[in-house]
Amino acid sequence: MFKRAGKWKLIAENPFADVIAGSQSNKARMFFVTREMADKILDTCPDTQWKLLFALSRFGGLRCPSEHLALKWADVDWEHGRLRVPSCKTEHIEGGDCRFIPLFPELRELLMKAFDEAEPGTEHIITRCRDARQNLRTQLERIIKRAGLKSWPKLFHNLRATRQTELAEKYPIHVVCAWLGNSRAVAQEHYLQVTDAHFTQASAEPAKKAAQNPAQYTADLTRKGKKTLGPEMQKRPDLPSDSADYVPVRKQGMTPTGFEPVSRP
Repeated sequence: MFKRAGKWKLIAENPFADVIAGSQSNKARMFFVTREMADKILDTCPDTQWKLLFALSRFGGLRCPSEHLALKWADVDWEHGRLRVPSCKTEHIEGGDCRFIPLFPELRELLMKAFDEAEPGTEHIITRCRDARQNLRTQLERIIKRAGLKSWPKLFHNLRATRQTELAEKYPIHVVCAWLGNSRAVAQEHYLQVTDAHFTQASAEPAKKAAQNPAQYTADLTRKGKKTLGPEMQKRPDLPSDSADYVPVRKQGMTPTGFEPVSRP
């Protein structure tokens, strides 16, 4: 506002010209909604309409409520397995008036059920919560509580962020960003998360050499024709046989290749 006022000569200078805006990202408020949690919430939803509202956020990555309420049955391409998502947030950008997402299996089943329940001539997919006075956040918090779970920060945003993180594990990031309607920079700053599952998976993949026991290592060297120093110890093959700088030292918990430097007399 002040920048524009200075440009129009309404003020002499912008008093905030040198003020640097803080980061709009708060990693502490990120939360990953697991599939187990999502299944419990879906089972607790009172009807198909609420199941679809939740699933479109968690498994479709839609912005709630604007993109949910804009969906029409004409946007569903059953034959090609695609869903057209109108987006009022990006409609001012060329080509940003809509995007297409796959009819993910989690969405297809619920959409088919909602279609069967819809009255003839119904235009919009979401019909129950179209009143602007309805507070979807409060109602979702009640559903989460009935499911025996605790609400998380930024309820609907984190559902969308969870889906983007999940999809990024399987598909190229430019594809995922095209589906969710944001940029790589925005996704990296506000959506993609490091989860407990990442740590669990990484720590469960030990290196092959680390998993090899001493007996296997000794047998491997013998088969390859390398000299051994005994059934329980091996000297490093990259050192000369007459090297006095290093000698094999057997310690508790040390592999057969353990060495310690010793001082010459």
